[in-house]
Amino acid sequence: MLDNLKKYKVILASNSPRRKELLAGLGVEYEVRTLPDVDESYPEALKGAEIPLYISKKKADAYRNMMQPGELMITADTIVWLDGRVLGKPGDREDAMQMLRDMSGRTHEVFTGVCITTAGWQRSFAAATEVRFAGLSEEEIACYVDKYHPMDKAGAYGVQEWIGFIGVENISGSYYNIMGLPVQRLYRELLTI
Repeated sequence: MLDNLKKYKVILASNSPRRKELLAGLGVEYEVRTLPDVDESYPEALKGAEIPLYISKKKADAYRNMMQPGELMITADTIVWLDGRVLGKPGDREDAMQMLRDMSGRTHEVFTGVCITTAGWQRSFAAATEVRFAGLSEEEIACYVDKYHPMDKAGAYGVQEWIGFIGVENISGSYYNIMGLPVQRLYRELLTI
């Protein structure tokens, strides 16, 4: 499948081990290309899915002048959205614990923006998934943060880790979106290229 991509050299512009694993799971041959310190700021007026969509395009723009003809680049950004605010990557242990306390017993949304770019065109989309957490005890939160070190994850958790096993009651939408790449939607988009 995705034989139409053979005319491109596919580039994943991400250091995320989860995105690498998910793209490989589609059977796509790709190489990783990353730049240090790509600016991930966004206008305060943006809300929900608009934020990662904006950032994924901003990431693509940072690489665009380095792209060669025949290359196709995939950039993505994922946020956790709760109470009208972004829960990004935690700054420290207490920040991670507070994020998990805030999500405990509640439903939050995970939004991922994906941008597909070539030298001649660009297209993007956003995916949304609702995640319902069971009530989490302080001990469960501390155990997860201390053992799994979720500092590199939006919302301070990885759904594929222990906290997802014991805490996630319900998911509405793409499971893989929560991991950082809505691969089913990406597959459908790549089929039309």
